[in-house]
Amino acid sequence: MKNIFVHHVYFWLNEPTNAEAARKLTEGLLTLGKIGEVVEIHIGVPAKTQREVVDNSYSHSLLTIFRDKEDHDLYQVSPIHLKFIEEYGHLWKRVAVYDCVDAKL
Repeated sequence: MKNIFVHHVYFWLNEPTNAEAARKLTEGLLTLGKIGEVVEIHIGVPAKTQREVVDNSYSHSLLTIFRDKEDHDLYQVSPIHLKFIEEYGHLWKRVAVYDCVDAKL
């Protein structure tokens, strides 16, 4: 895919060993795939690869792909997204976001 907008979010749970909190966060993240502007979604957990450059400290990751920045901006104010933050935000202590677009030569 070319000329897309990638929104990658990493979550650190308040209680990283709490299986129920992890299940609830996964449940909440799945609701974000219902937002019409989302082209593709992937919800993940650390792969536990062991290399110096790998950060496995997060609990969950969310990768969403949009056609463009405008669709991403609509996603940010979507009632589904806002409800996700309201209902599940108490589960995490930290969030890191990495947005990117295609590199140009």
